Amino acid sequence: MIKVLGVPYDLNSSFLRGPGYAPDRIRVMDSEGSANRFSENGTEIIPGQTYTDLGDLDFPSIEPRKVYEYIKSQVKALIETGDPLLSIGGDHSVSFPIIEAHAERYTNLHILHFDAHGDLYENFDDNTFSHASPFARLMETGKITSLTQVGIRTLNTHQIEQAKKYGVKQIEMRDLNDAFLRELSDPLYISLDIDVLDPAFAPGVSHHEPGGLSTRQLIDFILRLPHKPIGADLVEYNPKRDLNDMTAMVGYKLMKELIAKMI
Repeated sequence: MIKVLGVPYDLNSSFLRGPGYAPDRIRVMDSEGSANRFSENGTEIIPGQTYTDLGDLDFPSIEPRKVYEYIKSQVKALIETGDPLLSIGGDHSVSFPIIEAHAERYTNLHILHFDAHGDLYENFDDNTFSHASPFARLMETGKITSLTQVGIRTLNTHQIEQAKKYGVKQIEMRDLNDAFLRELSDPLYISLDIDVLDPAFAPGVSHHEPGGLSTRQLIDFILRLPHKPIGADLVEYNPKRDLNDMTAMVGYKLMKELIAKMI
C-alpha cells in the first residue's frame, strides 16, 4: 500500500516561512474541499484503503544537519518494505534526505523534477541545506543516475554551470515539450515543487514566478509517465499565501494523481 508522510519543515526556506503548514492543509481538503476522491484514471483514493497516512514527522531538533539526518533515517526505514512513499513538505530542502534514502534503496535511480527553479546552488545564503540547493547536494553524492528538470524559468549563470557540471537535463518553460517523457527510465522518483505552476493556478507558494505550467499540463505529464514512480514528494505549498484554499485544492489533486500513478 502507498504510504503518505508529512514532512512539515520550512526553516531552510530563503524567503518566507509557511510550507511547514502544508501537509495538514492538503490533508484537510479530503474532507473540507470541493472534490471527490477519484483520480483522473478512475482510482478512488481513500485513506486506509488506497494509502496509509503516517502522519507528520516530529523533529527532535530543528538544526538543518540534524533534520537532514533524521528525515533520511526515517524515510530509509519506511521504504525498506518496498512500499512506495509519497512525502508532503515542507520546503524543497526535505527532498535531499528523502531522495538520498531512495537512492540507497534503489540502484540507478532517475529523478524527474518539476519546478520553476533549478535548486542547484552550491551554497545559497551560506546554508548548504538550503531549499535552493537540494539537487546540488544529491548530484554531488554520485548516487543519482539522471536528473531531468521540467518547467525551469529562473536560471542564472551559476545554475547553468551547475547543470552542465552534473549533466542535468533541463526542459525550460520557453522550450517546453513532452519529448522528455519518452526518455525517462526506471526506477523513477518524482519531485514536484508546486511553484512549477504559474501563480495564476497556484498562488499559495513562497516564490511567485510567472510563466509556468498550467495545472492541466502538469496533470497530463503525470498521467503520461511511462513508469510507475517508486517514490515522490510534493513540496513548497505555502498556506500563508494561499487564496480561498485554491492551492490547497491543487495540492490535494496532485496528491491523488501521484498516488494513483504509484499504485
